[in-house]
Amino acid sequence: MSKKIVILGGGAWGTALGCMAAQNGHEVVLYARDQATVDEINHKHRNSRYLGDIALHDNLRATSDAAAALDNADTVLAVIPAQSMAAALQELKPLIPANCPVVLCAKGIERSTGRLMSQIIADILPDHPIAALSGPSFASDVARGFPTAVTIACENIAIADDLAAQFSGSTFRCYSSDDLTGVEIGGALKNVIAVAAGATIGKGLGASAQAALVTRAFAELRRIAAAFGGRPETLMGLSCLGDLMLSCSSPQSRNYSYGLALGRGEPLEGLLLAEGVATAPVIAELCAQRQIYAPVISTIAALLNGSITIDAAVTGLLSRPLKNED
Repeated sequence: MSKKIVILGGGAWGTALGCMAAQNGHEVVLYARDQATVDEINHKHRNSRYLGDIALHDNLRATSDAAAALDNADTVLAVIPAQSMAAALQELKPLIPANCPVVLCAKGIERSTGRLMSQIIADILPDHPIAALSGPSFASDVARGFPTAVTIACENIAIADDLAAQFSGSTFRCYSSDDLTGVEIGGALKNVIAVAAGATIGKGLGASAQAALVTRAFAELRRIAAAFGGRPETLMGLSCLGDLMLSCSSPQSRNYSYGLALGRGEPLEGLLLAEGVATAPVIAELCAQRQIYAPVISTIAALLNGSITIDAAVTGLLSRPLKNED
């Protein structure tokens, strides 16, 4: 059944998800603050700033009027950078219809509080079902209609199932889960690992080093998810392992590209937002507080804050006491 789906955010990912929902036959309205973006989507069916010359679905429409966009919304997709999510939804809170599910489509942990996106939004929108969408999905692939599969999680599995049915179509397959914490942890922390994977290649340390780093980091992500109340097996799915494979292997990933530049010693100013850079120090601190064994995560955080070099990071990780693999 057709729904009114509202996309909050006019960047690449928001626009791509809007195309996906429109292709599935829903009424889709994209809310963006930038009037030039709105006009280009409506009149030229393009979002050239973020998606170049990719043709957008004809039924995707945009507006800079938040009230008009959210009027009678059935589902809201919050495609807002993680560090701006709380402020944006606090502002839009009066306009979101009662009981309307809010799907978080940004991956990260809030720097100021150390909380997951769902924990923050539950305080702002306590009467709304909260879900999270995560998986291996470049915006340009989704916008072009290339085959893609993701996971959507909500603590109420019936709502997760309904949302998965809304978003699934001929080129976009959505699996449902009730492990909201596990899906969020996997989606947020894979960004941190992608930065390190890029730095490994940028420094010229080789594919073997990259594979070892990613594999051992993945073991840490499973421990962290369990400590936060998620299920480690959730991280074996699309929301973490699938996304990790994608983000750690392609310059299309902003986090991987940031790592490449870091490893090569190139200027980092002006690079596209890499959420892993913001997430690394937060999760390293949380692991220290909770006494979670996460040497790779703590090393990445130290590398990003400039307290160690890549050479020192490698030496430190390789010289740790030997232990059984977990």
